[in-house]
Amino acid sequence: MISRERMSRDFAEMAKCSDTQGEQGITRLAFSDSDWQGRAYIISQMKEAGLMVREDAFGNVIGRLEGKQKDLPPVLFGSHGDSVPSGGNYDGAVGILAAVEVIRSLKEEGFVPEHPLEVVLFMCEESSRFGAATLGSRAMRGKLTKEDLQRLQDGQGKALYDVLRERGLQPDKLDTAIYPQPPKAFFEVHIEQGKVLEHAQIPLGVVTGIAAPTRMRVYLHGKADHSGATPMNLRHDGLCAAAEIVLKLEELAAVRCEPPVVGTVGILKVQPGVMNVIPGECELGVDIRSISATAKDAVEAGLRQAIGEICQRRDIAYDIKEVSKEEPVAMRPAMVKFLEGICQEQGQKSMALPSGAGHDGMHWADFAPVGMLFIPCREGISHNPAEYASLEDILNVTGILEAAVKAASQADRSFWPLADFE
Repeated sequence: MISRERMSRDFAEMAKCSDTQGEQGITRLAFSDSDWQGRAYIISQMKEAGLMVREDAFGNVIGRLEGKQKDLPPVLFGSHGDSVPSGGNYDGAVGILAAVEVIRSLKEEGFVPEHPLEVVLFMCEESSRFGAATLGSRAMRGKLTKEDLQRLQDGQGKALYDVLRERGLQPDKLDTAIYPQPPKAFFEVHIEQGKVLEHAQIPLGVVTGIAAPTRMRVYLHGKADHSGATPMNLRHDGLCAAAEIVLKLEELAAVRCEPPVVGTVGILKVQPGVMNVIPGECELGVDIRSISATAKDAVEAGLRQAIGEICQRRDIAYDIKEVSKEEPVAMRPAMVKFLEGICQEQGQKSMALPSGAGHDGMHWADFAPVGMLFIPCREGISHNPAEYASLEDILNVTGILEAAVKAASQADRSFWPLADFE
């Protein structure tokens, strides 16, 4: 039985694993000491639940419960444990803690699956430290290269490769992290990170598709000059060019409604950053997302063209560095129908909706049937200290996850009417 006491304790313990506390929210940047502390807690709970725990070369943690038929493909479920700076204690944590609690509940019930079950804690899902997201799942799917490990750096200029080595991991053996066989299914539960469920007063969302980001860094090479002695017509102001680019991205994304596209400049660095000096060098961190690759690519192309025109007009050199370009995924209709049926069987209302945020599940959709469940978060707030999901909703979705895992873990096809995946 899903335990309120255990899950309440788990969230309290994870909240302690943070570089910030209280009104400053939760900060567990990937591979930081606080992230490693949270990882250690989750490993301890996996082991206490009777899982056989292993880690891969990237640091992803997999806890396995053997099935009656060991050679059958496993059912995977889980999420991540890292956070954005000053975020909340629910993004990612809901999914991995719910997965561990499902194992505890099944063990208490005496349920023995026919397919093996594997709970996965993905490392480095957030892009906050290295500028690219879902790196742990990308490593498991063979979508992360050794060159990426050297290319991706944190704000202090430290390469991901070196960070992995410092944690005692094996970046030179990255290929060994690739998951060896298609699982029977992959499930993930998550807070919605939006307002749709709360507004509709519906406790569960069945995800129909996952948006994916294109991320780039734009470097503008203006000229720093004296703010008083340089006439307006002789300036090469990097920040003014950056301002035009920010507004152009907003314009390009806003006109794309069906399917929608969102565009964000979340990083803007200005040098030399002195009040009486015209800004010279500027760096912009750009994030473009959609559930449609075509729409997302159109906005990216429009932005690249606009950057060229703006910089030519202002006589400013520029460089664009692509950080990542991921493909949106659509959930298979049969999986959506399956999860909707599980919700109905459990007497719970649900609604179908897309995910505007990226998730680990997006990298598994071409490999196995992926199912994702959302719960409401208060006022749709996420990546913020005010992020909150009620324990009632967490317990509720954990019960739905348990029912889905039980059905998927049976070899009897009547429990898993998704023959088109096999």
